[in-house]
Amino acid sequence: MKLSQRVQTCELSPMRKFHPFAVEAQAKGRKIYHLNIGQPDIATPQVYFDAVRNFADPVLEYAESPGVPSYLHAVQAYYARLGAHYDESEILATTGGSEALSIVMQCILDPGSEVLIPEPYYPNYATFIRAACGRVCPIPTSPEEGYHYADRAKIEALIHENTRAIMITNPSNPTGVTLTAEERQMLLDVAREHDIYLICDEVYREFFYNGEGLVTMGALDDPNGNLVIIDSVSKRFSACGARIGCLISKNKALMAEAMKFCQARLSVATLDQVAAAALYTVDQHYFDEMRLEYQRRRDTVMEKLRTIPGVTCRTPDGAFYLMAALPIDDADRFQQWLLTDFEDHGETVMFSPGHSFYATPGNGVNEVRIAYVLKEEDLSRAMDLLALGIKAYQKAIL
Repeated sequence: MKLSQRVQTCELSPMRKFHPFAVEAQAKGRKIYHLNIGQPDIATPQVYFDAVRNFADPVLEYAESPGVPSYLHAVQAYYARLGAHYDESEILATTGGSEALSIVMQCILDPGSEVLIPEPYYPNYATFIRAACGRVCPIPTSPEEGYHYADRAKIEALIHENTRAIMITNPSNPTGVTLTAEERQMLLDVAREHDIYLICDEVYREFFYNGEGLVTMGALDDPNGNLVIIDSVSKRFSACGARIGCLISKNKALMAEAMKFCQARLSVATLDQVAAAALYTVDQHYFDEMRLEYQRRRDTVMEKLRTIPGVTCRTPDGAFYLMAALPIDDADRFQQWLLTDFEDHGETVMFSPGHSFYATPGNGVNEVRIAYVLKEEDLSRAMDLLALGIKAYQKAIL
């Protein structure tokens, strides 16, 4: 029996690729410091669980296809506080940000259509694009330039008749790069002038460390509906397991087509939407404390990385990831070696090898993504293990 060509162009998640080796290492009694998956360890606000416990409807019914009203109202009010004003009809509840991305790609791409994405990028973007018969057109960056991509000339040189969208994450997963106000406006201007979409994944919005505060592309003037925002409660509220996100746009034609997919999947989980709505009642203190915690973690990792000879990495301004070029030949090979051949006092470390975050063949081979989602003392130890591992690996492969 045949499988589709589309699914065969997709790849498995690089963040989970080395799981079998990790299981084997743990079976040998080794402790692994996991820097490979962006799973926050900050406690989920109690209001989420209280809302679940207090849910008293006698029947757990289908939710409305656009979303539970209390959740849509909560998202609407949240954006209004950021200076972005959306009608309820311009917000659709989705199963995490992932479904929002998948729906958008299904709505805007045809075979051969291209989406411009700064590389390195979140690898699942490519999966959603390829599943919709589209192609990734990478906007090139480099570790030496701090992965900066907001260059108008560079971007416009890549736009052609098959270009349907520019897609970014702000702040970025995997680099932690953030956009200035001028860069945000420039990207929307480019999208408007070329009559394409600007898809902005803003799930890491609360994780800004440059002092600018909360910002959203939605606060910019968007008369033609070029802007599409992807959002989620996963990172903001440390609620990855809730799987509640949203698709937001003033583009009425796009949202009407997106509704077809929302109705086809019937609805997003009712109870999780009700509980997610409660999350938006959390006060600013929660976010301030969380941001300071992750900034300390970032600083701990950067302080250690700067002491490792041959590492190239600029301090990220947002999210809780960074990309670093290491003095090794191949990050995939190095990661497997760390799990099978290396340990220090019974401990080792995991990261995400960098090449899967690129569309350009050969790029990112010696780069890694580090998710600084552990406590400071664990991050410090993990970076020490990385330094020891690099030194031992360099000797082993000579």
